[in-house]
Amino acid sequence: MDDLNMIDRGCCKGHVGNCSKMNVYDWLSDVNNISNPTDLVEVRFKNTRKDYFRNVNNLKLDPGEIVAVEASPGHDIGIVTLTGDLVLEQMKKHKVTLINGEIRKIYRKAKQADIDKWKEAIAQEHQTMLSARQIAIELNLNMKIGDVEYQGDKTKAIFYYLADDRVDFRQLIRVFADTFRIRIEMKQIGARQEAGRIGGIGPCGREICCASWMNNFVSVTTNSARYQDISLNPQKLAGQCGKLKCCLNYEVDTYIDAQKDFPPTHFQLESENGSYQYMKADIFNRIYWYTQVGDKSGTFIAVPVDRVKEILQQNQKGKKVPFLIHEVVSKPTIEKFDFEAGSDRDTLTRFDDPKGSDGKKRGNNNRRRKFKPKS
Repeated sequence: MDDLNMIDRGCCKGHVGNCSKMNVYDWLSDVNNISNPTDLVEVRFKNTRKDYFRNVNNLKLDPGEIVAVEASPGHDIGIVTLTGDLVLEQMKKHKVTLINGEIRKIYRKAKQADIDKWKEAIAQEHQTMLSARQIAIELNLNMKIGDVEYQGDKTKAIFYYLADDRVDFRQLIRVFADTFRIRIEMKQIGARQEAGRIGGIGPCGREICCASWMNNFVSVTTNSARYQDISLNPQKLAGQCGKLKCCLNYEVDTYIDAQKDFPPTHFQLESENGSYQYMKADIFNRIYWYTQVGDKSGTFIAVPVDRVKEILQQNQKGKKVPFLIHEVVSKPTIEKFDFEAGSDRDTLTRFDDPKGSDGKKRGNNNRRRKFKPKS
């Protein structure tokens, strides 16, 4: 098992052997279902690929063990990630691969010969990916081969590719089969899956979510930024994958709930002093910021949301309010604290004056003595 620490299976880059992305906390591990035990097992493969199998031979399996499982054709090698009743809950979230309408089976625990052959297949994946990219370029196909995954018995390989448009890769498959002498399966992935496979650091300073914990990707639209009153700047809203950041969806529900009773912002507020147009909002403090039409000084006036509702109701009746707010909402002043020290040695300005209090330049007690050469 120590030799397998170098194998990137079920882990993101930089987390080989210790990756939480594919792990599942078994909160039912201390519950024994004696009446109706399940024989289903969750097994992980390369990157984020997981599948579910039946333990038909009643093998004693623990998470982390390497098993040989049924494939089409031949067999594959994977790592057990979960056993017990929680597997049934996981199957509701992930798609299960069936053969003739039945869940595939676990053959045996992997033998040393299976592991050696598996490691040989893994060693060929990188060079196969580079060769496949060169072949795609020679065929003038608008696609990118992102990754290659060999099956455990070296009889089949999955080529993961990215493409913006529909690609006719029938000729590509024939060239791949003649070059690599294996069965070929093409699987398209999105830009977010590719970014998760490569990894990186986001603008928040942490590892990007798709590489650390996220498996399922939900579509992100610019409405998520609008609800949160975020500037629609494509450079700031786009992630490393070139798509909108997934984190834009994290807090959008909270913002939507907070704005349920907010008035519309496309109406101007009419007062006796003039018209005011909406500029921005402080959602959780329930404040709208307005500026007077034609005012070039850039002065913003903070108006509570409830007051905005009252003004709009008066304007709809054809009335102008005498003033926007009763009291000017100003930002609280921050009290400044002066540094106080117990002695002059700890003052902040102790290095500013090179001379002492007596006006004489301070010297170094440990200065070197100069010796004149004897004549």
